[in-house]
Amino acid sequence: MKRFIGIAALAILITTAGYSQNLKFGHINSDELIQAMPEFDSANVKLENLRQELVNALELMTVELNNKSDAYNKESKNLTEIVRQTKEQELIDLNKRIQDFQTSAQEQLQNKQVELFQPIYTKVDKAIKDVGKENGFIYVFDVAKGSLLYFDEAKSVNITALTKTKLGLK
Repeated sequence: MKRFIGIAALAILITTAGYSQNLKFGHINSDELIQAMPEFDSANVKLENLRQELVNALELMTVELNNKSDAYNKESKNLTEIVRQTKEQELIDLNKRIQDFQTSAQEQLQNKQVELFQPIYTKVDKAIKDVGKENGFIYVFDVAKGSLLYFDEAKSVNITALTKTKLGLK
């Protein structure tokens, strides 16, 4: 945030000093650009498929725990102490497996998300930088990241269309 304020202050200083006619500022909504990429939809489908697979596995484990718990509750009065303790330990172990699975599944989902989306972010970042250099922009602000609270649309150029063209998007 301090860096952004410093950059903004520098831009204002330069602008008020009369040099603004030579400076080009641009803005872009990187979220809009990322969502327009075909790779984004493909990555979302893959991530959703993995999420659903993990949810299904968790549901099966939960059903198994519920069935065993119900059976234990019905039979516990008629069981010997050693059998009751064994079944209780089975329930505790199954519950622990479910908790471990949930933790592991969350980590796996996060890792898959990084694996699928990082190449997209890298490609968009490179395209934005290339467009900025090719078109002589001093700064390009990303309005999707909240790093810019105000911009004069008449004086700032939205480079989303130029970057989409660079990426071969419509």
